[in-house]
Amino acid sequence: METLVDYFSRVSTYGWWRVAFELIFIGLVVYWAVDFLEGTRGERLFRGILFILIVGFLILKLVVDTLKLDRLQLIYKDFLLGILVITVAAFQPEFRRAILRIGQRPFWIHTPHHLSMAAEELINALKSLSEARIGAIIVIERQVALGEFIETGVRIDSTITAELLKTIFYPGSALHDMAVVIRGDRIVAARVQLPLAEASFVSGQSLGSRHRAAMGITSGSDASCLVVSEETGIISLAENGQLTRKVDLAKMQKYLSTIVS
Repeated sequence: METLVDYFSRVSTYGWWRVAFELIFIGLVVYWAVDFLEGTRGERLFRGILFILIVGFLILKLVVDTLKLDRLQLIYKDFLLGILVITVAAFQPEFRRAILRIGQRPFWIHTPHHLSMAAEELINALKSLSEARIGAIIVIERQVALGEFIETGVRIDSTITAELLKTIFYPGSALHDMAVVIRGDRIVAARVQLPLAEASFVSGQSLGSRHRAAMGITSGSDASCLVVSEETGIISLAENGQLTRKVDLAKMQKYLSTIVS
């Protein structure tokens, strides 16, 4: 308790603007890290490491320093070094993704024209797949991250193009089965396994596995899902667990231009 009193007494001598700036800066860094890792296994690892560090710091300050346990303090410092090494190794994919994101074009160059091109490519792909009656299911991630499902598929991380989508869903290709996930203007992964909607959601409807998967993924998230029927070529849209059949391409293009960002 004396340690806490001493800490707050020292903090009270600082300028309020200085303390506010430091707290806001720390909060922004933590928020950015959690937001960047959201939906990945790295998020759980980050939360675990953060918890260990906070608990360890409190124990160090409230117990070890107070009781003058020098050996425990030395061991804890070595433990922190070990945590740092483990963190660097465990977060290798996330570090690489962060560096790649820094190397991408700044957000102010991400123009509406650029986004409309992604919607145009999606429409061209849907049109070609529908005419050829090639089954397809495309999930568009929105605010709720779909990391746990993306991890079941094959990472692609490529700009959206109609040719690439048609190649992925072409019968016989290695990635044609299951779903493609889109994040912003990029294809994140293919051959992604999605949860099927429960029987209560599809009672009275004759739906295939693609349509049930579209309803399943959208009932548990705010994602949008586009489905092309292999039997009829009909294009469907799923949102909030609800499926809309025979969607007009013109309306679909207008809709996609508002959500592909």
